[in-house]
Amino acid sequence: MRGPVYEKSFDLAAEVMNLNKKLTSSGEYVISRQLLRSGTAVGANVNEASSAESLKDFISKNSIALKEAKESFYWLNLLKRSQAVEYDYDLLIDLNIQIIKLLSKIILTSKRKL
Repeated sequence: MRGPVYEKSFDLAAEVMNLNKKLTSSGEYVISRQLLRSGTAVGANVNEASSAESLKDFISKNSIALKEAKESFYWLNLLKRSQAVEYDYDLLIDLNIQIIKLLSKIILTSKRKL
């Protein structure tokens, strides 16, 4: 069963891919690549966590997803501030914040179970 964090991280990855197309077509390759890597890694790690072999593994995978979400947050805010391309950055930033909050709660709850 896939929950809200999976759905939101999948949506984030898809939106990051759309933004990446705009960025690369405007000649912005370095930051677009950084954001593409971190923005898609969130969902990949959340997906891996669903097949974790132990609670520690589950926490580890979600912790990596959280780090990637925080990195994505940085790149999105940088792109918004620099106005590299016109895009609804606030929508992506809000989605990213929701993911960070969900992952933080999942990790905290899981650590209490250890």
